[in-house]
Amino acid sequence: MNTPTELKYAASHEWLAADGTVGISDFAQDQLGDVVYVELPEVGREVKAGETVAVVESVKTASDIYAPASGTITAVNDELGGNPELVNSGPYEGGWLFRMDVTEEGDLMDAAAYAESAEG
Repeated sequence: MNTPTELKYAASHEWLAADGTVGISDFAQDQLGDVVYVELPEVGREVKAGETVAVVESVKTASDIYAPASGTITAVNDELGGNPELVNSGPYEGGWLFRMDVTEEGDLMDAAAYAESAEG
């Protein structure tokens, strides 16, 4: 399982970068299987940590995506509209979901703690 150490992780498998970029973990995309559709939040939306903000649909299931922090959505990854499989091929690169201006982080873990909880 790939868990970059510079990111913070939620127990619900979202990651948060220092610049406010959010995506789902390698573990999560692997569990979902082939992603076929991503519903992204509206830019400008104010969210609270733990709130449902997006949906990722795969051939297996649909999964709610939760905000790992409170703040305002500032950008979404429009590339996912035509290429939802980027979530599978590069969950930490081209498969990011949205960016936010973080006002308060939720209950997040470092990479080591997340890897232990995800595998446990």
